[in-house]
Amino acid sequence: MKCIKIIKQNANEVRKILAKTDQINRGYKLDTDDEFVYIPLNEDYDENIIDNIKTQYPIDVTQHTFNESKYKAQSFMDYLENKIDPEKAQDIRKSFDIIGDIVILEIPPELEDEKYNIADAVLKFTKRRSIYYKKSNIEGIMRTRRLEFLAGVDDLETIHKEHGIRFKLNPTEVYFSPRLATERARIVDEVKPGELIIDFFAGIGSFPISIAHKKDATIYSVDINPEAYHYVCENMKLNKLKGKVIPKLGDINEVIVDLPMADRILMNLPGTAKDFLNLAVDHLKEGGILNYYEFSSDYDTVIKHVQDAAYPRSINVLNMRKVKSQSPGVWHIAADIQIN
Repeated sequence: MKCIKIIKQNANEVRKILAKTDQINRGYKLDTDDEFVYIPLNEDYDENIIDNIKTQYPIDVTQHTFNESKYKAQSFMDYLENKIDPEKAQDIRKSFDIIGDIVILEIPPELEDEKYNIADAVLKFTKRRSIYYKKSNIEGIMRTRRLEFLAGVDDLETIHKEHGIRFKLNPTEVYFSPRLATERARIVDEVKPGELIIDFFAGIGSFPISIAHKKDATIYSVDINPEAYHYVCENMKLNKLKGKVIPKLGDINEVIVDLPMADRILMNLPGTAKDFLNLAVDHLKEGGILNYYEFSSDYDTVIKHVQDAAYPRSINVLNMRKVKSQSPGVWHIAADIQIN
């Protein structure tokens, strides 16, 4: 294998240059003898870079036999060694969303010039197909977002696997959050066989299909986005369901007049769900369950919104929990409340 042969006292400086320019074959271990260090090169190494190093250090390009490396990167930051200033690197968001074969990055504005280096590092670390940069938050009543392609294959349709279920989607056309996997599993556990459920803002049907996959229940999956309706229908075909999912396209204010009274209503639209509370309460059977979500800094505010909408009916708070942080001091809060 082609390699750089360099005297030991200069080896670290040369290694840093090769790492920064991505010339090292990381599948093999560096080797040494009494005088020299041998650094394995990628098959497609850049001869111009090597020639430039030769003007600064006494190196030879030669053949050498290496042992395979068992090194495994612990984070995508390992692939950014010597490529981004260490102080800047601390500002990179180390969490990102993985949806099927797609990774969606959040990159601080001050590091936008480094977005392709960051994307290449994430591509190598995650071994996913496509890396995109989040250009907007979820927007509008269709709940879509803008993404910019950075690395890999530019193909936005993917299949996300979760708890034995497959969800097909395009994350620029429909809403889906992989971070709600635990919440979906929790709701599935709550549902009793035979329940009639309405999901007010179902998206691609992630909650309805998760429920119907394990429980013999009937779930109306309602969304105003035609692409969401399309993917619900696709996802019903992709999965074996014990229960029944009935997709409905349209504004819940209009669709609900044709739906039966519900044992349970799901309202995972935390920014504006409170505007639909009266509608939900009026369509719940006595003793029905409201799985309600809201962005709030405290539980009391969430409970009061439900209590006001339910009056003169009484409520019974079954469970309250923080699903995830939305912003400093504000949480995506989930409330399981029985309406009597």
